Amino acid sequence: MPLLSNRFQIISLAALLFAVISAISLLACVPPVSRDALIHHLAVPKLYLQHGGMYEIPQMIFSYYPMNLDLLYLVPLYFKNDIIPKFIHFAFALITAAMIHRYISRRINIQYGFLGALFFISIPVIVRLSSTVYVDLGLICFLFASLLYLFNWIESGFKPKPLIISAIFCGLALGTKYNGLLGLFLLGLSTAFVYSHYNLGLKFNGLKSIGWCALFVGVSLIVFSPWMLRNIVWTDNPVYPLYNHVFNAESVSSANTDPDMEKAQLSMSHVQIRHQIYGESWIEIALIPLRVFFQGKDDDPKSFDGKLNPFLLLLPIFAFFGIRSGSRQEKTEKMMMLAFSILFILYACAQTSIRIRYFSPILPSLTILSMFGLYNIQSAILDRIPRLSERIKNFAVFGIVFVMLGLNATYLANRFNKDLPLAYISGKVTRDEYIQAYRPEYASFQYANNNLNNEAKILGIYVGNRRYYSDIDVEFSIELLQKLAADAYSSWDISEKLYEQGYTHLLVNFSLFNYWVQNYSLHEKQMLKNFFEFNTITEFSKDGYGLLRVKGKTESTA
Repeated sequence: MPLLSNRFQIISLAALLFAVISAISLLACVPPVSRDALIHHLAVPKLYLQHGGMYEIPQMIFSYYPMNLDLLYLVPLYFKNDIIPKFIHFAFALITAAMIHRYISRRINIQYGFLGALFFISIPVIVRLSSTVYVDLGLICFLFASLLYLFNWIESGFKPKPLIISAIFCGLALGTKYNGLLGLFLLGLSTAFVYSHYNLGLKFNGLKSIGWCALFVGVSLIVFSPWMLRNIVWTDNPVYPLYNHVFNAESVSSANTDPDMEKAQLSMSHVQIRHQIYGESWIEIALIPLRVFFQGKDDDPKSFDGKLNPFLLLLPIFAFFGIRSGSRQEKTEKMMMLAFSILFILYACAQTSIRIRYFSPILPSLTILSMFGLYNIQSAILDRIPRLSERIKNFAVFGIVFVMLGLNATYLANRFNKDLPLAYISGKVTRDEYIQAYRPEYASFQYANNNLNNEAKILGIYVGNRRYYSDIDVEFSIELLQKLAADAYSSWDISEKLYEQGYTHLLVNFSLFNYWVQNYSLHEKQMLKNFFEFNTITEFSKDGYGLLRVKGKTESTA
């Protein structure tokens, strides 16, 4: 009797799935402290609410990104709730898991359907994303839905409706995150290739293939068009800031005369960083698409800022055992998922920074291929070894499942130890105490919110652009003070220039500022020393962050 075949095992898998969903829900019940949520995904919607509508924010490059999910977060933020957005994001992981379950149940059986959903929802990077206010889970969900409807299009004999629905989902992915552009390219290319392959010898085959591809791309871009039109109005570039050298060649060329721009262009590529800063060999760099499955670590750029499960790489190998005996539809679907995964991850690993979540849209496909692989290990390999008893075969498969899910469970337990949701949920830690433990600038922002008037403006220095918890107008720069000090004849010149730009206060990360100021020139150091001594008053300080008021001209003693 094969493993995962009886009712008890189905109930057990469903119970485990429910337990994982419940655990992730607990992780999501704490206030948002993740970096991108505070910089972008909550910060921009909050500014829109304060402004009374969408408006251009030139100093925030993220505000030009597509915002399908971010606009959903507006609703709970309007009611002063910033935890519900986590559950909105998590919902897309649950929808994706349901689609995986349905697909695998149809192609293999319901037991493997539950196992596939459980495996996907407990993958470390999915657990992490499910408890944060990001948008990656929406991108994963929409691209996977688009891929599934492409499968339906093929299975239907190339009827237009499934292709149009697929394109709509791809357009929603584009409107969620710019990474969807790669999905548009790969899925659009797949449309033309598959139709051509299935209709070899058909008259005008090539033209029809291009036509189907054009329909897919066209519908996707129509769905995406509101965001493109917004950016055209604001910047003359539909995908700003991407490809700005193409859409705004003259302005970019003019901007390149700026020494700061020239300096940015001379910055090291991610390959140079890995070779020179991280000390990785060229072989290690070439193996990054494989290493990401084994060496990931949260909050560590060197370790790809995320964690996967190595079985996502190992099990899909076995998905292609005995593929010749499968149906043409099944072969096509497996090959499309494999090609999509390989091309997506290769492109993502060629970018300027490598983050596991940047290629997370491949995870549903790899999960399905993993389940095919496990099923083939059981049915096409172990069952064909007559000398093995049924108990040994079942034990072997159970061992793989146990280790595979055990790795995910270990990560989930570690997240509880790191995020400490029970302390917050039980009331042992207040909201302010919880946020302060993870974001030490929070107390300074709260002081500013409670004590500064609406005319105040804060310059954040080495605060990481995390503006969400500030109700006071705040902008960030790690270079402005140095530039002002370089041009100053006295510390009063710095104060005057700050006031000219509207800044009344500084919020400073003291340790980072003191570290980097050592690289300034002697003149810059002296000007800043005098400025902080004679031209500022510390109004609040806690946990290495301080809110300083810039003295007005009548107060200055410099």
